[in-house]
Amino acid sequence: MPEDEVFRTEVRAWLDAHANAAVDRRSWERTLGADGWIGIGWAEGGYGNRTATLTQQVAWAEEYARSVAPPRSGHIGENLLAPTLIAHGSSEQKARFLPAVAAGDELWCQGYSEPGAGSDLAGVRTVAVREAGGYRITGQKIWTSLAHEADWCFVLARTEAGSRRHHGLSFLLVPMDQPGRIEVRPIRQLTGTSDFNEVFFDSAHARVEHVVGGEGNGWRVAMSLLGFERGVSTLAQQIGFAEELGRVVRDAVRSGAADDPVVRERLVRLWAELRVMRWNALRTLGNSAAEPGAPSVAKLLWAGWHQRLGELAVLVRGAAASVGPAGWSAVAPYELDAAQHLFLFSRADTVYGGSDQVQRTIIAERVLGLPREPKGVES
Repeated sequence: MPEDEVFRTEVRAWLDAHANAAVDRRSWERTLGADGWIGIGWAEGGYGNRTATLTQQVAWAEEYARSVAPPRSGHIGENLLAPTLIAHGSSEQKARFLPAVAAGDELWCQGYSEPGAGSDLAGVRTVAVREAGGYRITGQKIWTSLAHEADWCFVLARTEAGSRRHHGLSFLLVPMDQPGRIEVRPIRQLTGTSDFNEVFFDSAHARVEHVVGGEGNGWRVAMSLLGFERGVSTLAQQIGFAEELGRVVRDAVRSGAADDPVVRERLVRLWAELRVMRWNALRTLGNSAAEPGAPSVAKLLWAGWHQRLGELAVLVRGAAASVGPAGWSAVAPYELDAAQHLFLFSRADTVYGGSDQVQRTIIAERVLGLPREPKGVES
């Protein structure tokens, strides 16, 4: 069998193995939507969602995390796309997409990063060419979370021929159900799971009908969306962090590692830093526009903290941390326990969502007013 066909067979097998999990997550989104629990923080009502104050949103997010409810597969549509449409979309786009997100009927993924444009988002090369009734889009996106389940993808693409950097970009809404035109390839991670994907628009010209904010205004819309990435969800994330820290403390007590004063000091430091992150999040909540570097500071704080927690999680387990909970083989996906998964997955924390280097550059340029880092010649 040709190598490419072997790869496609493996991809299809992976999708089949994960089909039930995807159905369960979609069913859970619809359950939340039916009770009006999706989009409670949107600035505009009337789309089937409850309305809530900022304090109520925090309470809901924290209680959801504290109850260890199922992971959300609709958070990209709810927390990223919807606020962006409310800020920049037309009335027709809001009416078309917001009710479906609020009902949990349509799931979204984010088409930003590319093989040559990850942290440097202005370097995207995916191209969309205008034609009758919309656009034809060609190119590739990578690290696209949940693309294997999504119904739609919002894509940053170049719509002006010959444009460079942040000029000539548009924010497009692309339907994923285009057989033969869009291909999704799961990327297997260190953890053995495949939440990230490659998305190809190259095999044929995928069709696009919706552009948000007007052609050529994609950079402004994309930057606006990034501002929505870290809000109420940060506090809910910290509830999950506290649960993970509690497990590490319990493991340290069981293994006897807690008797080591160095380990105790590291545990206390992690606890104190988590409290500081919470206070910082509360301080900046709803006020990030007045503090342009606040999202970058938050990302730097939690990414490094989470990596240090992962390192300590396997340290306190000792040699037992190298043994999996089930037998490993070359054919079956290996299994990890909670500490092993935490250690391996957290290695990516300082890269995805904007690497630490990018966050420090943002703080240097936008907060401290230092000279801008050269990024090539702009058109």
